[in-house]
Amino acid sequence: MRAISQDVLGGPEVLKLVEVEKPTPGPTEVLVRVHAAGVNPTDWKHRAHKIFLGDPPFVLGWDVSGVVEEVGFGVTLHKPGDEVFGMLKYPEGVGSHAEYVVAPSRYFARKPANIDHVQAGALPLAALTAWQALVEVAGVREGHRVLIHAAAGGVGHLAVQIAKARGAHVIGTASAPKHELLRGLGADELIDYRTTDFAEAVQDLDIVLDTIGGDYAERSLIVLRRGGSLVSIAGRQTPDLDADARGVKWERMLVEPDQYAMREIAALAAEGRLRAEIDTVLPLEEAAKAHERGETNRATGKIVLTVA
Repeated sequence: MRAISQDVLGGPEVLKLVEVEKPTPGPTEVLVRVHAAGVNPTDWKHRAHKIFLGDPPFVLGWDVSGVVEEVGFGVTLHKPGDEVFGMLKYPEGVGSHAEYVVAPSRYFARKPANIDHVQAGALPLAALTAWQALVEVAGVREGHRVLIHAAAGGVGHLAVQIAKARGAHVIGTASAPKHELLRGLGADELIDYRTTDFAEAVQDLDIVLDTIGGDYAERSLIVLRRGGSLVSIAGRQTPDLDADARGVKWERMLVEPDQYAMREIAALAAEGRLRAEIDTVLPLEEAAKAHERGETNRATGKIVLTVA
């Protein structure tokens, strides 16, 4: 099968189209023919740096939307021909930037019939990150005031919709040209980070979702009420914080495969309450261009590779 791989760490130019052996599903696993796979910041970071995966060669990609081709022994949840979408195990379960992937059957949920594979392939990692951060870690509920940093980014714009679907009052930071899009997705207030310091614009928030790290995390502590929650998803870019001193809950999290959450995401998508804004769609063989686009930090929403 065709896949995008690399032999060394480096820039987008290290990515190359190769032929590798088609995987075979083991017990409780499914073989999925990939139709579309999202490209996320973690992809280009792992391409360039030794983070969780160690030395190449490896095939990147965690998002999957496709069709079940074969099931392993004991699988009852999916059958050949089912359209599914989901996320491979993070970080070690990479490999969706290829024609086929194998993974446990319960990493996948049925793809809603009203969305195509590009839309479905854009959702899993980013939507799961937003869901787990807001719903499972922070416990967002009706009436909460929630600040989402980089609200027009891959995770951010989905977090806006998930928080809104849970009844929250949603505030986002984004450059002014992206405000109209975010209002259309449900944002109640928007802060242009280029002209306004969010720490002076809002106070007494219930939840902050920090997608940026650095001093954003520390500055976010001061806008939370006592008992509020700060969830940081920027990994090692987030410094240690003394949240207890301010009476604030703080968690650094990594996304995990989660079929229950995938079903919730699928339900929101089926109802038209959650959609990925698609910035760029490219064929698998142009993965390097996808990485180049992502690394400009100018993408609005998601970048997706399609597999013919």
